[in-house]
Order: sequence, then structure tokens, then C-alpha cells
Amino acid sequence: MTSKDKKYFLSGILIFSILSLSAAYFIQYVLGHKPCNLCLIERIPYLVSIITISLTFAINKFKKLIFLTVGLFFIFGAMISFYHYGIEQGFFSESLICTLGNGTAATSTQDLLKQLEKNTISCKNVTFEVFGISLAGINFIISLTVAFLTLRIHRNYEKK
Repeated sequence: MTSKDKKYFLSGILIFSILSLSAAYFIQYVLGHKPCNLCLIERIPYLVSIITISLTFAINKFKKLIFLTVGLFFIFGAMISFYHYGIEQGFFSESLICTLGNGTAATSTQDLLKQLEKNTISCKNVTFEVFGISLAGINFIISLTVAFLTLRIHRNYEKK
């Protein structure tokens, strides 16, 4: 893979990450599908990719390291997506992550009423699907693919 091809590949990941986050925010804010905590965590690799690839293009250094960084973050994303998909399918039970931020100690009756009015989002409820696959399932496939490709490029970086 030539240096130009690697730059195009990083540009593709950058554009894809921007489009993916844009789609997630569109689904959340325009279509009104509230994300659970795992959905929010699954956005981290895309955000890290946008920041790190942009910095790499700005300073024009560390291109080999960027493939490793992006690959590792997408492995993290694939693991979280797999776990999330497993919760949706009933293979795993919901963890503390799914309920974080959903309840705090009520100190008064008004605090208790506010907590009851909150619409908590469960990690096991699929609120949005594409072609019958939840976004967690799609994200697992995408994250695994990007991780595999970027880590493979990193491993073979100096080879021609």
C-alpha cells in the first residue's frame, strides 16, 4: 500500500466517522430515538478517529501510530457493540453501565417525583433498526472491519 493509498484510507475513515456520528445525532435529535448509555459509549471510537486523524493530517506525522490508535479504539468499540447486541438478544444481562445516571438519591418528594418522570432508556430495548439489524449489531460489524483493516495496515506499514 502506497503512502497516498494510506492517506486516502485515513481520509475515508475520517469521512465515515463524521457521517456515522452525524447519523447518530440525526437519529437522536431529529427522529427522537433516545440512546442508552452503551449507545453513547459506542460513539467514542468515531470521535477519537475524527480528532486523531485530523491532527495527523494537520501535523503530517505519526501516520503509522495513528493506524494502531484507530485500530485499538475500534476494537474497544467492537467489544462494547458485541456486548450491547448480546444484551439486546438476551445473551447477557444489563450491567451497571446501563443504569448509570438513571437514578440518584432522592432527598425530597419533589426529587422523587422528578426521578419517576424520567424516561430511562434500557440497553436491551432496540429503538432503531436498519434492515432488521439494531444499530449495535451494525456497529459491531463496522467496528470489527475498521479495526481489522487499520491494524493490518499498521502491521504491514513499512512493507511495499
